[in-house]
Amino acid sequence: MRKFGMLIAKNRILVIVISVVLLIPSLYFMNRTEVNYDILSYLPGDLDSTKGQEILNDVFSNGTNIYLILEAMETPDILAFKKTIKQIKGIESVLWIDDIADPSIPNKILPENLRKIFFSKNSTMMIVTASTIDTEEVAGITKQMRTIIKAHPQAANIYLSGMPVLLNDTSDLMFAETNKYVAAAGLLAIIIMYFTLESTFVPLLLLITMGFTVLYNMATNVMIGEISYITKSLVIVLQIGVTMDYSIFLYHRFEEEKTKTEDKNIAMANAISNTFVSIAGSSLTTIAGFLSLCAMKLGLGWDMGIVMAKGVIIGVLTVVTILPALLLIFNSLIEKGCHRTLLPKFQKLSLFVTRNYKVFLILLIVLLGPSIYGERNTKVYYNLDESLPREMESVIALEKLRNEYKMTTVHMIITSSKLPAFEVAQMADELGHVDGIDNVICYEKMIGPGIPESFISKDIKKMFKSGGYSLILLNTEYKSGSVIGNNQLDIINEIVKKFDLYSIVAGEGALTRDLVTIADVDFRNVNILSILSIFIIIGILFTSFIIPLLLVSTIELAIMMNMAVPYYTNTTIPFIASVVIGCIQLGATVDYAILLTGRFREELETTEDKDEAMGKALKNSIGSIVTSSFTFFGATAMVGILSSMDIIKTLCVMIARGALISMAVIILILPSLLLAFEGIIAATTINWKSKRRKVIYDKT
Repeated sequence: MRKFGMLIAKNRILVIVISVVLLIPSLYFMNRTEVNYDILSYLPGDLDSTKGQEILNDVFSNGTNIYLILEAMETPDILAFKKTIKQIKGIESVLWIDDIADPSIPNKILPENLRKIFFSKNSTMMIVTASTIDTEEVAGITKQMRTIIKAHPQAANIYLSGMPVLLNDTSDLMFAETNKYVAAAGLLAIIIMYFTLESTFVPLLLLITMGFTVLYNMATNVMIGEISYITKSLVIVLQIGVTMDYSIFLYHRFEEEKTKTEDKNIAMANAISNTFVSIAGSSLTTIAGFLSLCAMKLGLGWDMGIVMAKGVIIGVLTVVTILPALLLIFNSLIEKGCHRTLLPKFQKLSLFVTRNYKVFLILLIVLLGPSIYGERNTKVYYNLDESLPREMESVIALEKLRNEYKMTTVHMIITSSKLPAFEVAQMADELGHVDGIDNVICYEKMIGPGIPESFISKDIKKMFKSGGYSLILLNTEYKSGSVIGNNQLDIINEIVKKFDLYSIVAGEGALTRDLVTIADVDFRNVNILSILSIFIIIGILFTSFIIPLLLVSTIELAIMMNMAVPYYTNTTIPFIASVVIGCIQLGATVDYAILLTGRFREELETTEDKDEAMGKALKNSIGSIVTSSFTFFGATAMVGILSSMDIIKTLCVMIARGALISMAVIILILPSLLLAFEGIIAATTINWKSKRRKVIYDKT
């Protein structure tokens, strides 16, 4: 690596020129990647719920249903509004009571099942179905409907809801906030580094390097084709936080090497050579942590894992190429802009930890019980609409839909159209008696004695009977993903299978129940895989079994402490947090543990006193660990503060908190473990105290 470092140092201008030229295709391709806002679409395709969703989308166009609620409007105005909406290109049907019965008939005379569908108190509901399931086209339809509503004299009395509307609002919110995330994360990172690094100019160079990294990574996402909005929101701040470590490690080593030689090129070559092992080891563990997400059955894990792992690889490449070039080009400005930092020398802290390591071992034992209990009992939610701001128009409309029309969740039963009408009616009656079911809507019940079949419009028939399938809708008072809601689904499934063995229970409730089941399995599998892969990598780096055991155990304690906080603060977190936080915190902050352990081994080569060696290792490492962890904290915490979406807010707050917890555990508890087990480490680790080849400081 010393030859490579010298090559970069001597050709620093060329490195920057090539890097800037590569930004041109990067800026082009980064805007060519689509963003997916529907988490449920990441469920495996072999589930009954996802197969049912495909039928709903392809046969019934039900995946693009949009609900309109109109308050305090007279029938002529309602019919006029319906006519206007129906003229929007891409809308297949707009269903209201006039498609079934004469709208002049008083509501009280209508059959109860019809009255429940279309009327509630002083409002009425329309069901709008798009003729396409293309995300962009449906978003365009939603925007046109919003435009018409805003121009209507009674706009304040018209509410628009449904999954397409929620996804569209989520997209608009993310688009409006993403630039704010990046700017805030970058600004706070610069402020933190200004007070923790010795140069005024270096934080800007580090952030510029991260800018190259982020742009390259976002551009290469075009190879994937589509990423989730969660990935897009997190990847930039995570990349700044995670790969900033490598930049700080390299910068600190460069400053150290400059005191040993006057030749800046040699100093940089030695800095790259001496930090590459730590950076490579750190990056491998981080990559392994992120790639573990790919083991999730939920496709979101593959999406996040690939994008973030790819970002780390690109980050390492920019840190050993672009950053050294920038540091050498602007070296005179860096030296002129030197100032005192707020960071102490950590001499007293280093001595305190080494002299009282047995106390910190006791602290470890004390923290373990509450951490495990809290982590296992933290509550999670699966209804992703709960992560959206309550004041959002579509969320307000959704609450109205739930409260006034009892459409908290809509189960959709898909059966064969060959099932006799009397059996369908009997099935509907049994389903209507299930606890929590407010209304059962099916074609057979609509054409009861009060409504002749000739009165039913083609749109209504197509909505409930199409492509060899029949559709039954169940309005339930139970939230999807809840225990009582999942139990209700079991009862519903048992009833419908009794009449039609090949029937499918679909809809948001069924999809969310599968999400609950898969998330539980994913959490276990991803956790095991991330721990195992990082354990193996650390074991190879240190040729040891006991070292990875100590390092991984230390970070796992920090993760459990982080995950336990919501339990003790009575906070409910999104389900995805329990899956991804472990991988991210383990992969990102184990870098600090590797840095400290590597420095401890290095100091043991010059002294037989392990306490003295640990004191020096801590003194020389704490500055980098504190700077890196606070930068990571600042980048993610600011997004957590600014985000309007609970899922992004919660994830970023937990990642930020995890960075600080890991920092504290590594500085206080890991040294205690290394000192306590140093004898075992020396006996079981190959070349633990062997002399390494010395770096030659010359001009060749």
